[in-house]
Amino acid sequence: MASSWVPRLAGSGLCRDALGSSEIRAHLSGMDTNTLAVGGLEPLMSIDQLAEYLGIPVATIYDWRVDGKGPCAIRIGRHVKYAVHDVQEWVAQHREAAPGRPSAGEARAR
Repeated sequence: MASSWVPRLAGSGLCRDALGSSEIRAHLSGMDTNTLAVGGLEPLMSIDQLAEYLGIPVATIYDWRVDGKGPCAIRIGRHVKYAVHDVQEWVAQHREAAPGRPSAGEARAR
């Protein structure tokens, strides 16, 4: 399924801090990461797009919502959307403090 979603990741310190530059290139290959959504607004991701971006099953996103985990969402009627900025922040918060060490958020939860 081809996606028309265009994330705004270029120049974002959050995404670059969360992933190495080679990981960004590999993960976002084929996506135009320099374009804003219509009217200059931040693009919103669907649950399917978020699952694809993170490389996890859609069911995991739904499970996270039930458990109060995952990035903050925006409910628009019966639709659930995710702001790219919120996803980037959430990913950055889950970055390991050092290789093999839990993130600061995971360390506090233990």
